[in-house]
Amino acid sequence: MAITTQNLTRQGAVPPPATPTRNKQPDDTKLALLLILPATIGLVTFYFWPLLRGIWLSFTSWDLLSAAKFVGADNYVRMVQDPVFWNAIGATLYFVAVNIGIQTIVALGLAVLMQRLTGSILVRSLILTPFLVSNVVAALVFFWILDFQLGIGNQMLEWIGLDRIGFFTSEDWAIPTVALVNVWRHMGYTALLIFAGLQAIPASLYEAARVDGASEIRMFKAITVPLLRPILGLVLIISVIGSFQVFDTISVTTGGGPVNATRVLQVYIYDNAFAQFDFGYASALSVAMLAILMIVTFVQYRITRAGQTDLN
Repeated sequence: MAITTQNLTRQGAVPPPATPTRNKQPDDTKLALLLILPATIGLVTFYFWPLLRGIWLSFTSWDLLSAAKFVGADNYVRMVQDPVFWNAIGATLYFVAVNIGIQTIVALGLAVLMQRLTGSILVRSLILTPFLVSNVVAALVFFWILDFQLGIGNQMLEWIGLDRIGFFTSEDWAIPTVALVNVWRHMGYTALLIFAGLQAIPASLYEAARVDGASEIRMFKAITVPLLRPILGLVLIISVIGSFQVFDTISVTTGGGPVNATRVLQVYIYDNAFAQFDFGYASALSVAMLAILMIVTFVQYRITRAGQTDLN
């Protein structure tokens, strides 16, 4: 009679095969929750709760000294009928267009030059230096340089035979001037973000293009810009959100003037809240600004396809 392995196993002659054991992975969920708890508390305390309270206050009339009185949608009706609000929207969009357009082009050029021409850490550090200067300091320095009477900028214009320009006092020049001050301060930081994206593009693509006889301009259009699209989308979203919140540069230079030329939405919100103590209406303006930013961010994300990449 044939003796099978199964029979020997049953009779104890051959021990059963050992069952492989797997190392049990420790559960770090509790530790992870403990580590993110402080950040979560800060996020809820300083972001979510103020957001919810601000939305509630937008439906009230509150002067900070008395109890808030619920007024329904009156603040939003007033906002739609407020010509200063629409002027603030126009001034804000004008500032964002000038600031983002020039800043992105300059930063992209600087980033490409850093990648293609120099690997010096010193040069990269110098490009980032303006970002280390605070907005208020940068604004005051340019305010003195471009002063109509005593500014060296206007004196140089006279030396070359041109008329003086009221950079901060002219309705036509105020917004572009403030935008250019902002460009000077942030172009290095934006260039650094774009430069980080350029580092992810394989050098072999440029080498192959050179072998085919492609010029630098051709490689920039066919390789750099398409493969840099996700980073450019991210940079645009961050820059637009920051530009909508411009306040300190305008506050220390024009104060919202001349007339209402630089009274952007953030300045108008501040005026209503802390100059007129109309916190209910200021909250409604803040909610409107939040809604605008959400829409603009969503549109930018979809148009730039920031969540997708052509690198495989």
